[in-house]
Amino acid sequence: MNRSADEIVVQAEALTKRFAAVVAVSRVSFSVRRGEVFGLVGPDGAGKTTVMRMLAGVMKPEEGTTIIEGVDVAARPEDIRRRVSYMPQRFALYEDLTVDENIRFYADVFEIAPKLREERAARLLAASGMGHFRARLAGQLSGGMKQKLGLTCALIHTPRVLLLDEPTTGVDPVSRRDFWRILYSLREEGVTIVISTAYLDEAERCNRLALLHRGELRYVDTPDNLRKLLPGQVVAVTSGEPGRAQQTLVGMPGVSAVRVLGDGVRALVDDQLRRIPEIERALKAGGVSFGGVAASRTSVEDVFVGLLQNDLAPKQ
Repeated sequence: MNRSADEIVVQAEALTKRFAAVVAVSRVSFSVRRGEVFGLVGPDGAGKTTVMRMLAGVMKPEEGTTIIEGVDVAARPEDIRRRVSYMPQRFALYEDLTVDENIRFYADVFEIAPKLREERAARLLAASGMGHFRARLAGQLSGGMKQKLGLTCALIHTPRVLLLDEPTTGVDPVSRRDFWRILYSLREEGVTIVISTAYLDEAERCNRLALLHRGELRYVDTPDNLRKLLPGQVVAVTSGEPGRAQQTLVGMPGVSAVRVLGDGVRALVDDQLRRIPEIERALKAGGVSFGGVAASRTSVEDVFVGLLQNDLAPKQ
């Protein structure tokens, strides 16, 4: 079959889910193209996991449908099983089994022949740097290694669509980098990936992003296009007193928003060149210690914080 990169592989239409009187997800619609890395992002409680579960077919929507590769997920779950692999936040590894035994278990579930299983396992474990740990008990692996083993098990039947629910939460930076390297290699093979993440720096790695807030889809676009939604420019201030720095900048002319981030603050301003000297003078006058004040590229996190605070994003 000749598959186009513009082919729609995942189509979510008006997905809605309630828990008692709480509307967890309200009429969420989006589409994902073949070979795309599509990110679901938003604060805790935004509805990311609920959407992922409905996409995977492990939770039925009260309204709406999900079509994956032309198959209705709710109506034909068995047909979806071989096309899709779903890795929940807590993937069900068997900690008293070794790495190899876990892989063998999941391969047997999908009736993968031993020779083919070994070829795939060797390739996947090599890609994740876990080839030397095949005899280790899963319960003795680090958090990052457990996630990479979970991904290996999820990929052992070579799914065409991969659904990952916050797979790198709590994982060390090196393992997160390795994890994304594997995802990029899968994308090159034509695998379509839908991933939810709590790390907005990871959102930069996605082809397109969907911002969820309070169960509603607020916007869907590329990271670059989303950056254009934020009115103004960003100035980064490095300071050992971020709280005092924030208080000093709030209310200054040309400064529309200030937030603390790590060892400093990020301020949204109307003109970087004009406001940087003014910010430096204000910090000095206020006796606030700072290491530097510099123009900064707008990040996806800047955009999403701004959209949520100012309610700028239009609903779909």
